[in-house]
Amino acid sequence: MVKAASYILISLILLVFFMPFFYTVSPYELNPQRILESPSLTHLFGTDRLGRDVLARVLNGGQTSLIIGFLSASIASLIGLFVGINAGFFKGNIDKTITIIIDLFLTFPTFFLLLALVSYIQASALVLIIVISITGWMGMARLIRSESFAIGNKPFIKILKLANVSKTKIIFKYFAPLLAPIFLISFTFGVGGSILAESGLSFLGLGINPPQMSWGSLLSDGKAVIDIAWWVSFFPGLMIFIVTFCLMQISDFLQEKANTKEIQQT
Repeated sequence: MVKAASYILISLILLVFFMPFFYTVSPYELNPQRILESPSLTHLFGTDRLGRDVLARVLNGGQTSLIIGFLSASIASLIGLFVGINAGFFKGNIDKTITIIIDLFLTFPTFFLLLALVSYIQASALVLIIVISITGWMGMARLIRSESFAIGNKPFIKILKLANVSKTKIIFKYFAPLLAPIFLISFTFGVGGSILAESGLSFLGLGINPPQMSWGSLLSDGKAVIDIAWWVSFFPGLMIFIVTFCLMQISDFLQEKANTKEIQQT
């Protein structure tokens, strides 16, 4: 299943970023003569209420959604990795301080925190990347912190510390490789979560603003005509479902592999 999910995800990403070079229909071109046309050979995904080609808009919006998803998940994962390693490696007061900060962030439901931040800021792709990153690092930090405690208690790590080996060397040479599986698992979950967060905000009108578009904003555009033109919302929604489903399958596979490896080592 994971192979199929990987192939589908890679194929979809390639289509979103490279198909516009061959499918040259403008996602912004209005055509009053072709308003709400159902899918056909002329318009494979149909047209919206302004006569714009839905396929062209799905491809263009997909670029925005995927960039926001991958970049915000990357930043959030790196923040979580940095914070978690410091908490688990140094322990003591540093760990206590970091734990309090993580708990403070976790006190607020993530999506409502996103809503509060975005409602006071003019939304754009860059703003959404920053906001989603700020609200999405805590899960990674807690996982890395927990695993760092376990790694720090291993005998060879204690010996390295007693031998006054550089802390930087211990972290990068020994901690990082052992934390890599958890980082990858959390990152793949994070990408899916970031895409869903962006889609949710855009659907509520607090995300990407016209003329920019994303899968979430396209979903929002189609809700007004869902009863007479299902295709306007269906195709961007389908893209969100496929991408997040594939990412979850890949993440589950990585988690199974990591658990199997851990069992073998014990």
